[in-house]
Amino acid sequence: MKILVTGAAGFIGYHTAAALLERGDDVVGLDNLNDYYDVTLKKARLEILEQCDSFQFRLMDLADRAAIAELFDSENFERVVHLGAQAGVRYSIENPFAYVDSNVLGTLTILEGCRHNDVKHLVYASTSSVYGANTKMPFSVHQNVDHPLSLYAATKKSDELMAHTYASLYELPVTGLRFFTVYGPFGRPDMALFIFTKKILEGEPIDVFNFGNHRRDFTYIDDIVGGIVSALDHVAQPNEDWSGESPDPGTSLAPYRLYNIGNQRPVDLMLYIELLEECLGRKAEKNLLPLQLGDVPDTWADVEGLVADVGYRPATPVEEGIKHFVDWYVEYYGVKL
Repeated sequence: MKILVTGAAGFIGYHTAAALLERGDDVVGLDNLNDYYDVTLKKARLEILEQCDSFQFRLMDLADRAAIAELFDSENFERVVHLGAQAGVRYSIENPFAYVDSNVLGTLTILEGCRHNDVKHLVYASTSSVYGANTKMPFSVHQNVDHPLSLYAATKKSDELMAHTYASLYELPVTGLRFFTVYGPFGRPDMALFIFTKKILEGEPIDVFNFGNHRRDFTYIDDIVGGIVSALDHVAQPNEDWSGESPDPGTSLAPYRLYNIGNQRPVDLMLYIELLEECLGRKAEKNLLPLQLGDVPDTWADVEGLVADVGYRPATPVEEGIKHFVDWYVEYYGVKL
């Protein structure tokens, strides 16, 4: 198939594009290469993708309505994987407008492109952050998520609402995927594992928020990508049993689905750090700090919907995933352990 992958120079976008290319799809990758984090890392990912003749890159901003419309009109995509977004909970407190421009307006341009050009299925990225103030574990797509704790989460909830609207109005099949704490090789430098690794190797203390009492459903990148590709192949269908008297947030009478993608095994943050220390052969000096504004203490994904519909099963234990990341980091940055 011919597939558009937005955010193709990003962490998840790069790995997803690589998986689609490996199985024989033609991929057009879109990214604006913004400087939210090291652009060199983004360009290194693109260099790998561009070694494949079936990959084309478009330097483009999602909020550029005319450019996005022209791209859809000229390329005739069969399916779209929309992963491009302004990420990060904490940065959304500092720079809120970037999130509205990229995550809300940017998603709207993609929805418009899909509905005007007969795209057969749109899969887009949401986040576990939408669960916000919810405390009932594990988090389920059938729960109400009307209490976000960050603007980042609010913009992603907005994406889910807009996606449902387009599925309902235009019968556009749309699947939303709520990612849970993704990590692995070529990861984002603003994520905990990357920050911890860099600081431990440089002999600097690491900031451990909530005094280390976080539990996270850390999910390895290969498991995330497996879920994305399987969901892309499983075109969203209406739920004929859906009822407006007891509305299910995860399904609809429209061709609309929401799924969690997680490891389904929450890990204590302090254990996560211990495993990293073992891989690096060094101990971390820890600054124990209070819970950060906009953050949530725990996450835990109920992935049974994705298991039932596409046979998704996370397969990478956190011990193995951290080792893979450290091996990549050491090689990429030329570190001697």
